[in-house]
Amino acid sequence: MITIKRKINFYDCDPAGILFYANIFRVCHAAYEELMSSLGLAEDYWHNDEFVTPIINSSANYLKPLKYGDEVSIGVAVTDLRDSSFELSYNCKNQRNELCANVKTVHVFVDKKSWQKKKLIPEIKNGLIANRVKESQ
Repeated sequence: MITIKRKINFYDCDPAGILFYANIFRVCHAAYEELMSSLGLAEDYWHNDEFVTPIINSSANYLKPLKYGDEVSIGVAVTDLRDSSFELSYNCKNQRNELCANVKTVHVFVDKKSWQKKKLIPEIKNGLIANRVKESQ
């Protein structure tokens, strides 16, 4: 599990001054990018000729508002790992350490040429295993 911090900008908010509901996925994607960078992969995860990892499912639960100027801590961990897919869970907390949102994304590993599902590359799978936690944590 890794944690990053991000400030909620004015452009992230709706007219009421709270985080626009869809922007929670942008906030969490920054943590996903940091997680993948932390794996130290030999192959560029984001730009390569072999694979892509589209999101096939996502959900968010909003528990407390995140407002303009808030510093949000986003903890991301692998909560499910299969041969060709993985689930990431994100806990978003405000500067008072209050849980504001829970987000989940499911990513499938796909061959870039055929767009057929394929097995995770061992280097990626091993990195994800190292960041796996049980759902109850």
